[in-house]
Amino acid sequence: MIAALRSELARYLRTETVGGALLLVAAAVALLWANSPWSDGYFAMTDTTVAIPPLHLDLTLSEWVQDGLLAIFFFVAGLELKRELVVGELADRKRAVLPVLAAIGGVVTPALIALIVGWGVPGMDRGWAIPVATDIAFALAVLAMTGSRIPAGARVFLLSLAVVDDLIAILLIAILFTTAIAIGWLVAAAACFAAWALAQRYRIRTPLVYVPLALVSWFALHEAGIHPTLAGVFCGLLTRVRPDPDEEEAPAARLEHLFQPVSAGLCVPLFALFASGVPLSSQVFGELFTSRLSLAIIAGLLVGKTVGIFGASWLAIRFGIATRPTGLGNRDMSALSVLGGIGFTVSLLVAELALTDREATELAKAAVLMTSLTASLLGSALLLRRGRVHQARRDASTATETSESRTAPGHGEGSSN
Repeated sequence: MIAALRSELARYLRTETVGGALLLVAAAVALLWANSPWSDGYFAMTDTTVAIPPLHLDLTLSEWVQDGLLAIFFFVAGLELKRELVVGELADRKRAVLPVLAAIGGVVTPALIALIVGWGVPGMDRGWAIPVATDIAFALAVLAMTGSRIPAGARVFLLSLAVVDDLIAILLIAILFTTAIAIGWLVAAAACFAAWALAQRYRIRTPLVYVPLALVSWFALHEAGIHPTLAGVFCGLLTRVRPDPDEEEAPAARLEHLFQPVSAGLCVPLFALFASGVPLSSQVFGELFTSRLSLAIIAGLLVGKTVGIFGASWLAIRFGIATRPTGLGNRDMSALSVLGGIGFTVSLLVAELALTDREATELAKAAVLMTSLTASLLGSALLLRRGRVHQARRDASTATETSESRTAPGHGEGSSN
């Protein structure tokens, strides 16, 4: 009985709509809690330090969630991306190159806009990087909640775009905010990834090999000064997606089936709970639309992301460099581009790293939060509208096929004779 309930719960959590709902509820709880009379309790929780002395790890609960648990989400994202690259929508080179070019456009354009709007503002010498990242978890959650009637290629495009986008953003963090990269630990991480690939090649299946490799690679990247969630992406991308003749399903499919409920039901909601608690004081609201710092972030995320992603996609398709995802038109692509303005995780992290002044940091985080919310609402409205259009087309196609089948020879009045 308990096993059956556990299996049903896991199946329920695998539906992206449920995962998206849990994420949005957790984000709302955090925002309300952080701005309530009990806000001290929220910040005491997020700032609680949990140390592992033998490993010299001294992280707050918030850091454990964002750097640790979120690596599981990135692992699942890496598995999905690998599957699409090898046997799915992105197996076609022209389709695979589209999200890469879109991600580049969605990084360069917001950065340029932020630099232009915020030129001369203290902290913008590195703060231009705040609006360059799209939050994978939130963007996919919004798409799952409001874009269920959009062709499946939309999710593949957005997932691929967001993964590449985050990889670029994490690389920027390493360049701009890491004083020195520990080469020894970087080599150790690379060795772990090589061992993972070899284990997959020689069909080693025991978790006694893969769990230690995953943990050590995460720790090595952390010690190297690189965002450790990259360990999840790399391990996912190095996992086999084609089953052998004696296998019912490939390792990537088994692992995705195992970890997706954990990611959707635990990791992502906890991340939202710990990341969304941004204080919104009256002073912050007063400066939100007057300060050049906040305006640079708002313009970068809301305008820069939309223009950069859609513009790069349109140009790549127009000149034959890439192919549009199956079933999607320009209006669908523009709706997905708006979702690129959901910055959140990495944008909040960059704001803390780039700005030394506490008030400026809180203002920047508020700008990220409000813009991400605006992009979510605008993107949702556009996706719902496009979903109705696609559904109407499917209904019309079904009606036409039904009508043709009824009038075809053998289906008339004399067909029973």
